[in-house]
Amino acid sequence: ASDSAVAVADADLVFLCVPTPSGPDGRSDLRYIKAAGADIRETLSTGAVVVNKSTVPVGSTKVVEGVLLRDDISVVSNPEFLREGTALHDFLHPDRIVIGADDRRAAEKVASLYASLDAPVLITDPASAETIKYAANAFLATKISFANAVAAMCEAVGADVADVIAGLGSDHRIGPDFLRPGPGWGGSCLPKDTRALVTIARDYGYDFALVRGVIAVNEEQRHRVVEKIRTATGGVLEGATVAVLGLTFKAHTDDLRDSPSIAVVSDLVDAGAKIRAYDPTVTAPLNRAQQATIGAVASVLQLCDDAYDACAGADAVVVLTEWPEFAALDLDHLAGTVAEGATVIDARNLLSPDAVRAAGLTYNGIGRR
Repeated sequence: ASDSAVAVADADLVFLCVPTPSGPDGRSDLRYIKAAGADIRETLSTGAVVVNKSTVPVGSTKVVEGVLLRDDISVVSNPEFLREGTALHDFLHPDRIVIGADDRRAAEKVASLYASLDAPVLITDPASAETIKYAANAFLATKISFANAVAAMCEAVGADVADVIAGLGSDHRIGPDFLRPGPGWGGSCLPKDTRALVTIARDYGYDFALVRGVIAVNEEQRHRVVEKIRTATGGVLEGATVAVLGLTFKAHTDDLRDSPSIAVVSDLVDAGAKIRAYDPTVTAPLNRAQQATIGAVASVLQLCDDAYDACAGADAVVVLTEWPEFAALDLDHLAGTVAEGATVIDARNLLSPDAVRAAGLTYNGIGRR
């Protein structure tokens, strides 16, 4: 028997926490969850509850039941809502606990595990629980894409997105969270889950045009950042030196998966630009996960020891990850290292436009004046 099969033999509750990567068609790959179910099927004790924490499409609870083939076992959906970089805090201080089950007693057994946490518990059916997870991530992606679309409009009409977002976010019905323009959303969850939601809806006969639009705005945003850099280098990226500050998809993680920064860098490299990059969590040699994630781009990146080193001789500086240290850059020092006439493309709106200009540099943010 496998280690997993032995481990579950006396367990009352068994949690499945396995990856569900996105396939080329947007569907979640359930091979790992099926394999886990098959692995433990024979040794689960009578009355055990199998709890699925993985992000899975609607109907996956029945898929797991079909793999287990045990009438004496209950399967419960209990999606996680953890953020990279703050997972432990999020687990201990959840906004809500969502439990989806056809067996009420099994649901209450899972709910009892969370009794010490001060959070509301929503017990529903499996399909609703599975939908909540995808819909939550799609809504967060929608807020970011909306902020980016508003920023694009601000650039067109001469408004300042910082003030517009402040005005929007102060409305308690809207709230400020995730309402931040930038180079687009990325990581291991939002891209995968938005694609999956569109695919699930299509499979059931509904065209989720809104989320398709959210994805389209996100893809367009990365190209908008590249065009800002192209403008900064006089319309020609071939041979230009671009300093890239930040490679991870967000601050406080070393994760490069689906990072907007890597997408921008790939386009710059394809256009013939030379890239000097700095990220506090991405250092040479890259770790195995980072190497596997960014592939060919890794060989053409010149990784630097700090932000100022990355900016040496740069024709354009682009801030792509919201690391706090970038907000605290010594702009006069920076101005002394870059090429004459360099532009700072502040794709995270971290810097003060006035402070950048006072240092003798050209400023170009996302929707900023």
